[in-house]
Amino acid sequence: MNHIAMFIGYNSAWFLMIVIALVSFIVQWRFKSKFNQYAEIPLLSGLSGKEVAERMLRDNGIYDVQVTSVEGQLTDHYNPADKTVNLSPDVYNSRSVGSAAVAAHECGHAVQHAKAYAWLSFRSAMVPVINVASTITQFTLFIGVLLLFFAHSPWVLAIGVAALALVTTFSFITLPVEFDASNRALAWLNNNYNVMQTREEHEQAKDALWWAAMTYVVAALSALATLVYYASFLFNRRD
Repeated sequence: MNHIAMFIGYNSAWFLMIVIALVSFIVQWRFKSKFNQYAEIPLLSGLSGKEVAERMLRDNGIYDVQVTSVEGQLTDHYNPADKTVNLSPDVYNSRSVGSAAVAAHECGHAVQHAKAYAWLSFRSAMVPVINVASTITQFTLFIGVLLLFFAHSPWVLAIGVAALALVTTFSFITLPVEFDASNRALAWLNNNYNVMQTREEHEQAKDALWWAAMTYVVAALSALATLVYYASFLFNRRD
C-alpha cells in the first residue's frame, strides 16, 4: 500500500505540474498577443507611455518618483528602493493604448508605495528572505530527493521544501499587489478623459491588464504545484 500511495502521490503532483505549465504557456502567449495587439492601436490623446506615467504620478501628488527607460521587452517595473518607474522602450516611447495601460499600472505601484499599501509593504519586507530562500531551493531540492532515496535522510529535502514554501507564499502575496495596481491604474484612466478619450480605449486597457494579471496567477499556481510535487516525496516516503 505504501508503494501504491507513493506512486499515486508522485504522479498526481507531476500531472498537476504539466497541466499548470500548459496553462501558463497559453496565458503567457495570450498576454503577449494582447500587448502586441494594443501596442498597434494609437492612443487618441497622442500621449507616450512616459507622459502618461508622469501625469498619473503628478495627479496623485507624487513628485519624488522618476520615470526612466530600461532595456528589454516587457521589463516594466516599479522599484521602491530608488523610487523609479522603469518602462521598457516599447512602453516608454510608444503612444498606444497598450503602453498607456502598462505605464499606468506601474505607476499604480508607486501610488501604493506613497500610500503605504499594506500588501506592498509586506511583500517588500519579504524580499531579502525570499532571495535567500530562492538560492536555497536551487540546490537543496534535487540533492534532497537523492539523499532521501539513497541515504534515507529527509532533512535536506525538508529544508528545500520549507524554502520553497516561502517562495510560494511570496508568489501569492504578489497577487493582491498586482491586482490593486491595475485597479488604481484603470480608475485613474477612467477619470482622465485627456488620457483615454473613449470607452473603447478603456476597455482595451482593462483587457490588457487583466491578461497581465493572469500571468501572475499562473506563476503562483506553478509555484504551488512545484511545492506539492517535492512535498509529495517528503511526506509519502516510507518510514
